[in-house]
Amino acid sequence: MGRLDDKVCLITGAARGMGHTTAELFAKEGATVIGADVRDPEPHEAEVEAVSLDVSSEDAWKEVVAGIVAKHGRLDVLVNNAGVIAYEPILELDLENWHRLIAADQTGVFLGMRESLPAMIDSGGGSIVNVSSIWGGVAVPGAHAYHAAKAAVLNMSRNVALTHVGDGVRCNAILPGYIKTPLTDVQAPEVNQSMVDTTPMHRGGEPIEVAYGSLYLASDESSFVTGTELVIDGGLMAQ
Repeated sequence: MGRLDDKVCLITGAARGMGHTTAELFAKEGATVIGADVRDPEPHEAEVEAVSLDVSSEDAWKEVVAGIVAKHGRLDVLVNNAGVIAYEPILELDLENWHRLIAADQTGVFLGMRESLPAMIDSGGGSIVNVSSIWGGVAVPGAHAYHAAKAAVLNMSRNVALTHVGDGVRCNAILPGYIKTPLTDVQAPEVNQSMVDTTPMHRGGEPIEVAYGSLYLASDESSFVTGTELVIDGGLMAQ
């Protein structure tokens, strides 16, 4: 018996990295998984239904959620994993790049929750997992827009948790530290090494280590957990 048997799950940013690994894990645990991304997905080892989704598009969200409900009759889990990262400090950040990052990392989470909530409520409840970042909870120099968006995701998650607790919908956030993904692979090596050096475990995390956190929050095992954050960072925020 799988930990997500009979659940219909939508995961964004599922073409690669943490989203790709999470989609595969959910499918192996018995879920019907819809993996959404603007990119074509890398091959999956488990059955994942791929859909195209620009998370910053209101119309795209409406179409995807309506399609899931029409095909599967319900939506039980939403994992808002899609996002981008940028490192400009505030004095080097122009308005165009601010809007671009906020659209992907914050507005996409807002739209995903807003469009998914009615379907979850109609299904009798559900679980929303929003992927924030340790940089949503603590600051480092630079990366102004990323800090702003990921911090906002934390309070957005708490707000939805309290607003919809009576509807049977739980909402939690995950705060990954440095995770080895295609997104971080293209970063400057000195940036990645700095993250490893400041992590007490002295290594980067693996996508599967975050995926298991999402699995717990998506499953009924976390039925008394809402409005909180799960930190997966090798001890960095404990310092």
